[in-house]
Amino acid sequence: MKKLSLVLLGVFLLGLGFQACDDSKTYAEMKEDEDKAIDQFIREQGFSVISQSEYLSRPDSMTAENEFVQLASGVYMNIVDRGSDNPLDTVKNNDEILVRFLEKNLLQGDTLSNLEIVDMPDMFRYTVTSSSILGIFTEGLMRQAYGTSVPAGWLVPLDYVRDRAHVRLIVPSDMGHQTAMQGVIPYYYDIRKYQIWK
Repeated sequence: MKKLSLVLLGVFLLGLGFQACDDSKTYAEMKEDEDKAIDQFIREQGFSVISQSEYLSRPDSMTAENEFVQLASGVYMNIVDRGSDNPLDTVKNNDEILVRFLEKNLLQGDTLSNLEIVDMPDMFRYTVTSSSILGIFTEGLMRQAYGTSVPAGWLVPLDYVRDRAHVRLIVPSDMGHQTAMQGVIPYYYDIRKYQIWK
């Protein structure tokens, strides 16, 4: 019995030792790091931020050159070019969208881009149901890197722009792809073109 007690005590102390050496961060600490990375990026780039209500009160619903609107979803959006002059050239259910983009990880600085790959735009199908809005990648770098789900943050601007729009986004992890959500990583995107494929 004494040997069993010593073995159990040893296992207990070993477990405490491993727990004391755990350097992993809590989710709250990771969210704090994410918020700091977004704030630092905004400062370093010289961006200004306005509220969604201020943005919506503008008659032209546009943003200035280095001005981002922080939307209710948490996504920061800058409309460089709204796209088509025809107000009917908007994304509709089941449309296929071609995208040219640059992605930057705001914690590590890694980038992914298809801007220089002429014959490889990313493509996704936009789907609206009674309970959700989804984008599913059908081809491209994002599909290869992260799977078929389009980051929710990429879909947010589609309510504000038209065919061939150019937007810049800062997407917090909870509106990003699976890697962003799992690692609590914010990303910056320069989406040069949302083109409705007809």
